[in-house]
Amino acid sequence: MVTIKDIAKRTNVSASTVSRVLNFDETLSASPETKQKIFDAAQEMNYRTVKSRRMQSRNQKSEPAKREALKLGMVLLQSKEEEASDPYWMSIREGIEKECALQGIHSLKLIRLQRMEKVREELSQLDGVLIVGRIDYSILQSLRECNRNIVLINQDSNNDEHDAVIFDYEKAASLAMDHLIEHGFKLIGYIGGTEKISIEEGPSLKKIYTPDARKSVYERKMKEHSLADPALLFIREFSIQAGYDLMKKAIDQGRLPQAFFIASDSMAIGALRALHEKGLHVPKDVAIVSFNDIEMAKFTSPPLSTVKIPTEEMGRLGVRIMIDRLNGRDMPIKIMVPTTLMIRESCGAKHGIVDS
Repeated sequence: MVTIKDIAKRTNVSASTVSRVLNFDETLSASPETKQKIFDAAQEMNYRTVKSRRMQSRNQKSEPAKREALKLGMVLLQSKEEEASDPYWMSIREGIEKECALQGIHSLKLIRLQRMEKVREELSQLDGVLIVGRIDYSILQSLRECNRNIVLINQDSNNDEHDAVIFDYEKAASLAMDHLIEHGFKLIGYIGGTEKISIEEGPSLKKIYTPDARKSVYERKMKEHSLADPALLFIREFSIQAGYDLMKKAIDQGRLPQAFFIASDSMAIGALRALHEKGLHVPKDVAIVSFNDIEMAKFTSPPLSTVKIPTEEMGRLGVRIMIDRLNGRDMPIKIMVPTTLMIRESCGAKHGIVDS
C-alpha cells in the first residue's frame, strides 16, 4: 500500500506537508504548484486517505464501486499565475477536491483552458466536467460538443442547458455600494479588474474578456444618486499588484475619494499597502469595502469589510449535483448561494452583518 512517505519521496517535500495537503489543511501556506504536484503524485500512485477509504466502504454497500470509477474533470479558466494571486479561485478548487475525496471519487483531472484542442480531447474521455469561472458562451458550446455533463461554478447558464452553482453578482455588489452610500459617502471610487480567458489559436493567443457585474452595479448606483464621475474608476487586471498601483494612481491624481468599493480582497490588500505608504489611515481618511472575504481579509490592518462569497461550498455543491446528474437526472438545476456583507473596521461602521 502506498504511504505518505512514498509520496513525499517522489515529490521531494516533507511527509508532514504531503499529509496536510492531502487532508486539505487550510492553515498550510504551500504554493498551488506544490499542492498540485502532491495531488498528481497521489493519483498516479493510487494513494487514498483514511477518510476516503472509509467513505468508499460505506458507499460500496449501496453503490458498489460506482463513484470510485467516475472520471471527473475540473476546468480552470485562470492561468497558474492568476490562480496563485487570487485565493478566491483556489477556495473553489479546494471545495471540489475535498468533496470528491469525501464522496470516494479518486479521478479528478485538472484542466486549464488555454489549449482548446487538447482540452476538447481530454473532455471527451471524462464522465463529467466542472467549469470554474465565467466562460464565453461560444467556448462553452464548443466544450459541450465533447461532453454534455457540465456543471458551471461561478457562472449562470443563461439558456438553462447546464447545471450551475452561482451567487447573485448584482445583489452582492449592491450590498457593498448601498452600505457606503447609506453611510453618507458622496465621493466613492471603484478599483476593479477585467476577467479574461487566453486561448491558443494556432500560433497566436486570443484573449476573450468578460464584462464585470461589480463595475456595472457601481456605475448604476453612482448614476442613480447623481454621484457618477468617470475619473473615480480605476481598472486593470485582478491582482494585489494592480490594487496597489491603482490606489497609488488615485492618490497621485490629487482628488482622493472618501471611500472605495474594491472588486476583490486581493486588490484591496494591495490598495491598503499603497495608502499606508502615503501615511493615509483607513477608515479615517479613506473607507474601503471589498469583495470575496478570503481568509486573509480578517487579518489585514485594518480588517476588511467585504462581501462574503461561500466559495468552498460552491465547489462542494458542484460535485454533489454532478453526482446527481450522473445518477440519471436530466433536468438542469441551478443553485444560488447567499452572500453576506461582513462589516469590519475598514469601512468605519460598527461591527455586524447584513444578509442578502
